[in-house]
Amino acid sequence: MDENRALRIVDKLRDRGIDAHLARADLYRFGVRIALPDGREAVWDTDGTADLEAEVMRDGVLVGFVPVIPGSADFDDDQVVDAIARTDYDTPIARPRRSAPPAAPPLRREGGVFRRFLGGFREGS
Repeated sequence: MDENRALRIVDKLRDRGIDAHLARADLYRFGVRIALPDGREAVWDTDGTADLEAEVMRDGVLVGFVPVIPGSADFDDDQVVDAIARTDYDTPIARPRRSAPPAAPPLRREGGVFRRFLGGFREGS
């Protein structure tokens, strides 16, 4: 996932009240990190493949995963947001719920006033 797309998805998730953050795998690979309420975190799509999948980590140790979502290579941003929002992380092999839970109050977007400066005036900042 490229950086601009990852930022758009993080923003949309935060608008739904999901504690999402930009995940940086290396200089050119980005994804989405979801902070889960029990201290785990789901790291989505930092492996550089086109398909959408995630690793669920606790203290840097793999404790679960979300298998590749069929057809996700062709998802638009809204479909990616919906897939992440509908994921049930309560089992080691996470599965999608039939529908997304109700949206919570929006969370503040990361970067604040200086987001455009810190991001070097990239698209969508």
